[in-house]
Amino acid sequence: MSEPVLFVGDSVYDTTVRVARLPGADEKVVGVEAIDAIGGVATNAAVACARAGSRARLVSVLGTDPAGRACAEQGAELGLEFLPEIVPGPANRAVISLAADGEKQLVLVPGARMYPTVETCRDLDLDGVAWVHTAVYDVEAAAVLSRRCADAGIPFSIDLEPATFPGGIGDLAPHLSGAAVAFCNSRAAEAITGADSAAGAEEVLFGMGVAAVVRTEGSGGASWCTREGTTTVPNPGDAPPVVDTTGAGDCLAGSFAALSVETGDPLTALRYAVRAASHSCSRLGGHRSFLTREELAWIC
Repeated sequence: MSEPVLFVGDSVYDTTVRVARLPGADEKVVGVEAIDAIGGVATNAAVACARAGSRARLVSVLGTDPAGRACAEQGAELGLEFLPEIVPGPANRAVISLAADGEKQLVLVPGARMYPTVETCRDLDLDGVAWVHTAVYDVEAAAVLSRRCADAGIPFSIDLEPATFPGGIGDLAPHLSGAAVAFCNSRAAEAITGADSAAGAEEVLFGMGVAAVVRTEGSGGASWCTREGTTTVPNPGDAPPVVDTTGAGDCLAGSFAALSVETGDPLTALRYAVRAASHSCSRLGGHRSFLTREELAWIC
């Protein structure tokens, strides 16, 4: 059996509503379509990894309310090794409003816990794990996880969600030191530099001990950045029209981890990940639109 890729972090109950246009202040608009589904940074990335044909293991947290129970039922059907920590209280929730032109508003409502406990991270079985991916929604618990990865020589990656470093990127210094890859979109890059420009974010991350940065650029594809240089992978020419970008970055991260473990070549991994992410934008919802390797017509 292949070595698993481990995803540690959040499971969120997403409600996505499609509207003709986003409402203004104190304005009511009528929705066109609504769907409910399990989502979250770690959860979506784990699904993408599994769709790429790799063995994906997900450790997250679920509440005990109806939304949490729905997440438990759906998570068991995603083709993952799903190992949720159950805590009393509400599930994490997200409400996503999506306009016809692709503009989006997202409100995240944390539940009882966004991230597994310190004890869970300390006791995780890492034997045979090939890669670990996380987003730091609990600074203390995630620090335990990153230290264990470093001690065991397991490559780990971090999705740089701006909400996880509200006090500045220095908040994540213990987690970034030794990271194999940091995934960084334009919003995260601007939060890192503290400016309206994303320029210089990679150098900041290298200075904090990150070996490489995957900079995601939406319609521009993504770039593999190291101290030696940058290689950009554009979106494929057959990418479908964009309907919903929810989860596209998570799809890219999970796909990249899967192909990195399989091939050992980050550029091959990034080419696959960009293809998977671009095609994931073709339907409403997050992981519901993630395709398999066969569906993507991908041959290594």
